[in-house]
Amino acid sequence: MKKIHTLFLLLIMFAVSLPSSAADIDSPKREFRGAWIQAVNGQFMGMNEQEMKNYLTTMLDELKKANINAIIFQVRVEGDALYTSSHEPWSRYISGKQGTSPGWDPLAFMVDAAHARNMELHAWINPYRARTKGTREVAATHQSVVHPERFIEYAGQIYFNPSLQENRDYICMIVRDIVSRYDVDGLHIDDYFYPYPSGGLQFSDDVDYARSGSALSKGDWRRENVNLLIKQLHKTVRSVKPWVKFGVSPFGIYRNASETVPDGSNTRGLQSYDDLYADVLLWIDKGWVDYCIPQIYWEIGHKAADYETLVEWWVKHASNRPLYIGQDVNRTVRAADLQNSKRHQMPRKMELQRSFPAIQGSCLWDAASAAKNVGRYREVLTQYYHCNPALMPSAPFIDKKAPKKVKGVRVIDSPEGEILVWLTRDKKKKDPMNDPWRYVVYCFADGEKVDLNKTENIVAVTSSKFYRLPSNACGKRTYVVTVLDRLQNESKGVKCKVKE
Repeated sequence: MKKIHTLFLLLIMFAVSLPSSAADIDSPKREFRGAWIQAVNGQFMGMNEQEMKNYLTTMLDELKKANINAIIFQVRVEGDALYTSSHEPWSRYISGKQGTSPGWDPLAFMVDAAHARNMELHAWINPYRARTKGTREVAATHQSVVHPERFIEYAGQIYFNPSLQENRDYICMIVRDIVSRYDVDGLHIDDYFYPYPSGGLQFSDDVDYARSGSALSKGDWRRENVNLLIKQLHKTVRSVKPWVKFGVSPFGIYRNASETVPDGSNTRGLQSYDDLYADVLLWIDKGWVDYCIPQIYWEIGHKAADYETLVEWWVKHASNRPLYIGQDVNRTVRAADLQNSKRHQMPRKMELQRSFPAIQGSCLWDAASAAKNVGRYREVLTQYYHCNPALMPSAPFIDKKAPKKVKGVRVIDSPEGEILVWLTRDKKKKDPMNDPWRYVVYCFADGEKVDLNKTENIVAVTSSKFYRLPSNACGKRTYVVTVLDRLQNESKGVKCKVKE
């Protein structure tokens, strides 16, 4: 009761300590605004098809109000599938029993639902985990049954043995299948590589290490096993659909600073490099990932893992690829701002994030908490920090060629009112990398300078070749239409002036 009472007081105080208006906040034109939707917590279990569709639709609608532009949807929890697969059994997290079909395809539904709201959809898989502690029964077609020699049991869970090339090939085959059959915008993996240490237990790979004959230390050998998978995954995604981005959300601490690790962060906690054997900085420097979202879930002022310290560390060391910050919604609204006790830490975290040009956005853990407006989190995003839509960050290291501009922009009358319409330019052959994917519509008042960098002038991001003009609009206006391709390269704008 004391915790609830404290949170209640914080939320009341927070109501009187927001910025005076959205105009006081600098809103970037391009910003990754993501949210993770997980299955592993069991939030879908017990729902039938329509109940789950309604649940997800409501969640997406609420997130859309906050101008969220990317959804990271978990589709593989434990060597299973939340999509139609001929390789892996249906997940118990969707049907209640592994191997039992729910009668519909959640990934296909989510791709369509996200795209209908002009959100990207990134398919999120766990590459190594094959059975969670809560799983008592696996399907006869599960790989741990078909090829038990390829798996290692640890702390009540089962893992694909990371040292085996046949497992790397298998995981990449699964990724190839997902990317080739579904119109996903990204392929995403999280922080689970070698398992989190548990009670001093040892991961049983001594035989594999000895058999490898590697001259590396055991820790470096393990890291190299993961490196090989990451490199192969990136190559797989790029070979199937070069516009699909491959991203990772590692544990928030890479390494703690010490006498032997002077460039680590000033933290004291589990380490991605030393404990999970994930050399994330190497992947970034080699260009094997297309974006990185470190899970910096702690509060500002945390004694072992201070949020601000970690943000600054990742900015300094991981800016060779787009850097987004993983935000924990619930922890953020439970912690009071150290500089202003009348509010929680969300405003300070947003201000800090946007103070670094290297940080190009954030991702919310988790989507359900944000959609439910815990601590008024979504409401504040909607009214202040995400009050304007944002385009996704571009990826010039993949492609930087802008698509051709539209033509024939004009206003026509219809029974529903005036409509701004346009045409695309004909091309001799289809080019998925540079074909029109979305259109951006800007509006400028009479006499206002046309500046496409001003996000407040974006009135629509749409897949349609039209935009219904507001019925209450008055006065002379100038509309500008641009084209976005699959990697968010933007064309030159075409103007259309509208009289009173």
